[in-house]
Order: sequence, then C-alpha cells, then structure tokens
Amino acid sequence: MCYVSIKIDGKEIKAQKDSFVLDVARENGIEIPSLCYDPSLEKFGGCRLCIVEITNNGWTKIDTSCSTKVKDGMEIKTSSKNLIKKRKGILQLLLDSHPNDCLTCQKAGECLLQKYAYDYDVNFRDIDGEKREKFYDLSSPYIMKDNAKCILCGKCVSICGQIEDRSILSFANRGYDTYIACDLGEDFAHSYCISCNRCVSICPVGALTDKRILGKVRSFDSDKKTVKCKVCEFGCDFEIYSKNGNNIAVIAKKPSDGRPLCLKGRMMTELLYLDNPDTPYIKTSGEFIESDWITVTGFKNVFKKISKLEKKNEGE
Repeated sequence: MCYVSIKIDGKEIKAQKDSFVLDVARENGIEIPSLCYDPSLEKFGGCRLCIVEITNNGWTKIDTSCSTKVKDGMEIKTSSKNLIKKRKGILQLLLDSHPNDCLTCQKAGECLLQKYAYDYDVNFRDIDGEKREKFYDLSSPYIMKDNAKCILCGKCVSICGQIEDRSILSFANRGYDTYIACDLGEDFAHSYCISCNRCVSICPVGALTDKRILGKVRSFDSDKKTVKCKVCEFGCDFEIYSKNGNNIAVIAKKPSDGRPLCLKGRMMTELLYLDNPDTPYIKTSGEFIESDWITVTGFKNVFKKISKLEKKNEGE
C-alpha cells in the first residue's frame, strides 16, 4: 500500500495514495462541511461547501475536497478567512431560496443545512428575489417530496441509481428551474418507484421525508433502536422511534454493504415492532390503495396454502 505525505491545517499526515482530501481530513478528526458528499456515493462536488485551499508545487488554488485526490507534498487549509467567507456566501444563497419553517420541519435537529447555517452564523433574511416554487408530491403514502426545500445535492439521484433496475430519480430542467423529477416526469404514484425509501434515508434536508412519521415524532424527541430486517439475507437496518414507552415509527437507515432496502422489508418491520402501525398501501395502475398486512408482507399465498393444508388435515 502506497502512502503520501501531506499537511492539513499544519498537521502532518500520512495518507493513502489516491484518497480524497475530505476522507483523509475526517479520518484525522478534521471536519470539513459538505451537503452533497457521502462515502458510499459517486463524487459529485455540487454543493461546493467542502472547498479547501491547496498549495502544491508553489501553486495555490481553491478546490472541492470531496473530489480532489491527495498528492505528495500538498499543504491544505480547511478554515481560512477566505474559505469561511465563501462558505457563508453559499449557505446564504441556499437559505435565500429555502422555506423558513425550521420550527415545524420534520427534519429539524438532523438537517445538515440547519447545522451548517448555525455553525457559520448564517440566517434567513427578507429578500425580493425569486424563491423555489412550492410544490409538494403527496401522491405516495410512504414518501413526501417538497421541491422548495431541495438543495439539488444529487444524493437521492445517486443512491437511487445504484440499483440498476430502479434509477427513478433524475435532474430535470436547467439553471434555477432545476428540480428532481421522477422517471415518467410525474409524481411518485405514477412512476416506477417501489417506495424503498433509499432517497429519504440520505436526503440532508427536509426535501424528502418519510410520510408515515410526519406529525408523530421527530428525531431529537424520541428514543431510537436499530433493528435488522429479517425478510431476506441482506438484513437491512431500520430504526425504531419510540416515545413514552410506545414504538411510534420505523425509519429506513441508509443502505450499506450492498443492502438494497425494499418496501416489503420495511412493512414487515413495522408490523413486528410498532404498537399501532398505520394502514398499509400497495400501488396499482398509478395509484396507491389501502391493503392488508397479509398482502403487503407477501404472506397471502402462504396463508392460503396453510389454510388449505389445515382443512385437508381436518378432513382426514
């Protein structure tokens, strides 16, 4: 394994060759903000918050740390006055287009935009400029999409595209009119979306939220326990949200190690762990309809076979 010598904020570090600056910094306890970065996703470099000053061979430039690989002799600054000023400018532009409803947002307390705005002392302000159009996709009982809160980080597009037969989400339009669209250009109900919630699990803001938890409890106001799905060998991780001793909601955790996430596994987890699970739904012909737990969990045919065998045994 080949290593290179670099400096980050004056700290000498031995880094594995071809590692990305952001990864190396975080591995060494140096925090660099980012909204679009995730180690499991293809590097995008869209939010620009992770910019750093890099000096190498006598040249200094500003570049995104998430997409820049380390080179021997690099000297990197992560929090100069110039960088802080630029990051504050980026955050201000995002807030200027963002709804000012943090007090009631489901994502409050775990929203990265909220965290960085606080860290860099950036506030909402009254402006005369255009804001993103308020458009809610409420067609799914499992996912709510709020275009006005979307920061176009691209995480949902990337994580959805990791499963070859899904790739439901994509960027549509250009410039300020860009938004995240479903594959058929309509809503979740009329798309090929299977409600796996991969996109929800990785959204850094409140643009994509789990609709079955809305208005029930928020992350900072609940006890949480991680459980593994038992439907298949992947064993996807889910989080049980509890309050006052009652299990209230099931949230899909970000998939890892090839785990795909699926609606069947999520519904089975709800049925097993929640004290009072909501009505399950299935999608047919572009609309969601109320169903029953035997159908949604896939046990309908099994149940029929067991009933048939029981009747046969009783007859004997």
